[in-house]
Amino acid sequence: MPAWVHFPDVEKADWLNQILDQAWPYFGIFMEKVFRNSIEPAVRASNIHLKTFTFTKIHFGEKPLKIKGVKAYTKGVDKRQVILDLQISYVADCEINVEIKKICKAGVKGMQLHGTLRVILEPLIGQSPLVGGVTFFFIRRPLLEINWTGLTNLLDVPGLNDMSDGAILDIISSYMVLPNRYCIPLIDQVQLAQMRFPLPSGVVRVHLIEAEDLVPKDTYMMGMVKGKSDPYANLRVGTQSNRSKTIKENLNPKWNEVYEFVVHEAPGQDLELEMFDEDPDKDDFLGSLVIELGEVMNDRVVDEWFPLSDIERGKVHLKLEWLSLLMDLDRLVENNHGLSCAMLVVYLDSAYNLPRNHFEYSNNEYGMKKNKNPKYLKSKKSNGEPSAHVEFSIDKELQKSKVSRSTKDPVWEESFTFFIKNVHSQCLTIEIKDDDRKCVLGVLSLPLKRLLTAAEMTMDQRFQLEHAGPSSMIKMKAMLRVLAMKEPDPDSVYTGLNALKKGPLSLKNKRSNRNESSSPTAHPAYPVLPTPPAHPAHPANRLNSALSEDNLERESSSHYNLRPSSNGESKPMTPAAPIMRTSSVSRPRTRLDTQSIDLSICSSRFDLTEDQIPFPNGTNYQAGGLGEIQMTVRYVPQRKSLTVLVNSCRNLIAASQGGSDPYVRIYLFPERSWSSRKKTTVKKKSVNPLFDEKFEYSVPLEEAQRRKLDIAVKHNKSFTSHERKELGKVLVDLSQQDLIQGFTQWYELSMDGLQKS
Repeated sequence: MPAWVHFPDVEKADWLNQILDQAWPYFGIFMEKVFRNSIEPAVRASNIHLKTFTFTKIHFGEKPLKIKGVKAYTKGVDKRQVILDLQISYVADCEINVEIKKICKAGVKGMQLHGTLRVILEPLIGQSPLVGGVTFFFIRRPLLEINWTGLTNLLDVPGLNDMSDGAILDIISSYMVLPNRYCIPLIDQVQLAQMRFPLPSGVVRVHLIEAEDLVPKDTYMMGMVKGKSDPYANLRVGTQSNRSKTIKENLNPKWNEVYEFVVHEAPGQDLELEMFDEDPDKDDFLGSLVIELGEVMNDRVVDEWFPLSDIERGKVHLKLEWLSLLMDLDRLVENNHGLSCAMLVVYLDSAYNLPRNHFEYSNNEYGMKKNKNPKYLKSKKSNGEPSAHVEFSIDKELQKSKVSRSTKDPVWEESFTFFIKNVHSQCLTIEIKDDDRKCVLGVLSLPLKRLLTAAEMTMDQRFQLEHAGPSSMIKMKAMLRVLAMKEPDPDSVYTGLNALKKGPLSLKNKRSNRNESSSPTAHPAYPVLPTPPAHPAHPANRLNSALSEDNLERESSSHYNLRPSSNGESKPMTPAAPIMRTSSVSRPRTRLDTQSIDLSICSSRFDLTEDQIPFPNGTNYQAGGLGEIQMTVRYVPQRKSLTVLVNSCRNLIAASQGGSDPYVRIYLFPERSWSSRKKTTVKKKSVNPLFDEKFEYSVPLEEAQRRKLDIAVKHNKSFTSHERKELGKVLVDLSQQDLIQGFTQWYELSMDGLQKS
């Protein structure tokens, strides 16, 4: 049976693309109505200089949007929802023209949009239409390119003259990305506000500690003499970003800075880090990395050295802490060395009966004091309806809402989040201001300690405004949540880098630039290392205790295994071949041969290299007969991805009296980054587990043909025991296979994953 029979058709979206192709002309008709009836009035109301804004031509072209692939999430999500990730590709021949004051004409003639659109169907209901609503958004900023026409004229318009082409693209992209969501309720019982503003998944606290071995970018004497670098880091989660301080002339900088990011979707959102060398003209790139926050959520704490990508060398030390949003007051710890102890989430709905100006009511002395330039009284608008926005402030942090134009009953429907350091002393201050007249229309002060005694630490009501009219009110919902770390699930498997090592990894292998072909033999020389013990300690205290020099060396040595030949020289072991029996487990030499490294790395291995391997059930295992694993591998050109299916295992070793709780971990060697690590679910008490789980690696075909699959079968132990036993490994050389045709094969497991030559 062909290998691709094992892969579900849900990956393919051909049927969906055929529907889009057929319906595209009607989609264009619908979108033209949206542009003219909704977008055009909104643009006119947004700025006084855009009151004559008009769409003169709207044509969405003949090329429909394409969906390159669909991924469905049904495990680990709410039973009443379905999550879909759609790979969107839109290369449009559209033409949209606008006109302002009949003299300024501009438009768009062609555009490209590429990204991953998340679609959430919830709640699932037992009546037509089976789904209560649809929510969609981009998890991260998509690639957007627009071919502007007349952009120079457009940027001469007042209100737009301080913007650039790049700035406009940034604004458009940001409206598509979390926390912005587009929601469509399908039944009356589903409230739009609940769909648009769910509570965040949690908070990630990022400790940017230090970096090492950065590339020197500053040069002297016409580049003849290399200097150092002035490094700084940009950290980003979704639309939130922070920049570290700059460390002058240092290739091993120490920051010791802490940042906190709200995570709206996990799994889904990533932590992105880019490092630069600060220069007077253009900053030089020093490397980057991407960390999947869903894995941090599983591990709770990750304290690791991460290799920098897209650069010759360099690594950065990060400590990541996942904080859950709790309603447990016993977990509230204030004055935590300046770190946040809670998070305030405010949903701003609307306001009612606002005064037209601060003179309308005699008790509005506050607004008069706040306004120091009352020249607006000469304006004809002084008696018109206000254009109000809201300013929320806690201490020095200020956040503003959008402007609701020309109404005394404005509706905003926006959400805001604040990190809280001291609930008992901090206060939320709210000011409603007229955007045109620059005056205050009402204020409200809400001490956060009031939320501690409220039901579910939430206040959802209309609040009477001070220094406003007697019936002026603001409607909002304020929720306080304690930030604290939960204990991991005792049955969970560590999925981050912490699960793989006994301590911080001594990174020797440097990632080459993506534009260069990766060479698995390009490794530096390694020192003489001591022979590791047969039973290394598991990382029980790996997050809070420092590691000895011996531990670091032992970890480095555990990444490589050599087979001694009959004359005592170390020779590399070849990648595993299907069902080839081995007779013994060889004891590795401690001196490493750099020429053998490309064939001998099986990551995340324990140093089980003694002649007799003890298992928890008290038996000794003589090498050979560890069991087998069946894998299916195929390259899918349409998706430009390598698809790996873990079918099943058979005849595994019983790691305890009750059997084994096996799962499979996969790397696409030589990359050992967090994002490349894949794992299956755990199968309880089975030595013949059936997994039938599929994973994808986005990699060009030429690159995939040079790679190897590093596969390990492991026994999952409870969190409290801090143990994990290797059940066996295999290293599959993809250069020896026809990836387009695909293959399904049984492989014998061994302790080192390699077959003796």
